[in-house]
Amino acid sequence: MTIATSPQYKPDWITIAFMVSLHAAALLAFLPSNFSWPAVGLALFLHWVTGGLGITLGYHRLVSHRSFEAPKWLEYFLVFCGTLACQGGPIDWIGLHRLHHQYSDQDQDPHDSTKGFWWSHLGWMLFHTPADEQIPRFTKDIADDPVYLFFQKYFLVIQVIFGLLLYLIGGWSFVVWGIFFRVVVMFHCTWFVNSATHKFGYQTYQSGDASRNCWWVAVVTYGEGWHNNHHAFQYSARHGLQWWEIDLTWMTISLLQALGLAQKVKLPPANAEAQRI
Repeated sequence: MTIATSPQYKPDWITIAFMVSLHAAALLAFLPSNFSWPAVGLALFLHWVTGGLGITLGYHRLVSHRSFEAPKWLEYFLVFCGTLACQGGPIDWIGLHRLHHQYSDQDQDPHDSTKGFWWSHLGWMLFHTPADEQIPRFTKDIADDPVYLFFQKYFLVIQVIFGLLLYLIGGWSFVVWGIFFRVVVMFHCTWFVNSATHKFGYQTYQSGDASRNCWWVAVVTYGEGWHNNHHAFQYSARHGLQWWEIDLTWMTISLLQALGLAQKVKLPPANAEAQRI
């Protein structure tokens, strides 16, 4: 029995339609009439704001793993940036990510890489899976927060309002590049952490799963590609642990720490070398 025919996995037709429509809309960026250098620059800037600050720094290192502490206003700002990445509400994202670490590369892992590259990259989101029911168990610390609940409920509405704002500022090309193209590219960059970094690269530490350090994923995700390091030391704010493992998000955390906006920054334990393979 395949995943697609398993009674545990029912197709999520709303998500399927959303993904197909968004990818089709992203192709509009390649029409000459929609191209402009300011629009491309906007897409690159928003890739960093929504992916680097929002998903990597906010959703992941700050909230999912609490690898450092920050003022609540800064936490909410970073979560807002993550909401603009349109990768679902923050409660769902954080809950599924914590579940992934609890059961990495096991059957309970929502994007278990042993089920194949495309399942871990994209397929898992196109079905209702048993993992969805486990989200409340992993999000008790944020489940009643009114700000998180607002972003969880209205993340699509926020994206539409943001698109209208971009249209007023720069016209249709800003919407195509700043919303459709940027969101789809950010999708795949984030998904590569689930798929490519469990297949390509090298393992430095014993992590009990297939996680690997993959340099090119680190480039497009602001340091998240040093995935084996992360799985070995999940609560470390720093993922790039060797001098050549460039971790832009760690640099950002270091800057926040210097400014007094990041406290209790967690790093690998003193005996980390004992976990080397």
